[in-house]
Amino acid sequence: MGQKVNPIGFRIGVYFGWDSRWCVRDSKEYARLLAEDLAVRDFIKKNLKSAEIGRVEIERAGDAVRVVLHSARPGVVIGKKGQEIETLRQRIAKLVQSS
Repeated sequence: MGQKVNPIGFRIGVYFGWDSRWCVRDSKEYARLLAEDLAVRDFIKKNLKSAEIGRVEIERAGDAVRVVLHSARPGVVIGKKGQEIETLRQRIAKLVQSS
């Protein structure tokens, strides 16, 4: 029998990049940021089911957080006149600041 290897883990760094890109110096800070990442991913998964989100990338540089959504239906995420994306930004900002 052959070895069972996770296909995504096997290709990270070769074909795929990391889904989260940030680093910290303090281990306590790492746990808090990881919990924030998981909260943001769960929030997006629950609230944007109909947008068919394929991938969520989170980048941090200093205090700035950048969330990149790869969606098959971007119109659902953006909404009419960009209203949905603004409410989404505000709600994600609350998640990140509250943790």
